[in-house]
Amino acid sequence: MQFFALTYDVVPGFAERRMPFRDAHLRLVRDAHERGLLLFAGALGDPPSGALLIFRADGPAVVEDFARADPYVREGLATAWQVRPWHVVIGAELAAPPRAL
Repeated sequence: MQFFALTYDVVPGFAERRMPFRDAHLRLVRDAHERGLLLFAGALGDPPSGALLIFRADGPAVVEDFARADPYVREGLATAWQVRPWHVVIGAELAAPPRAL
């Protein structure tokens, strides 16, 4: 298992503009978290100017699929997104691996 960071750049006024899509986005986030794939997720900045989501998966494809399915991406609220391997140097790793679909 590897760790991956998914980052979003978002539109101006994101906090307000996301509201019609927020429930669907949170369903996707909660589902990935319940399956053990998504470890952390949240907005960056105050007001939000981006987002950071940390995944643990076998490869980047799972994270890329998540981003493509995210209503924030599909509806153009995320103006750019990027998946990068994250090599943890210090920190406790979670004991349970992601559950199969």
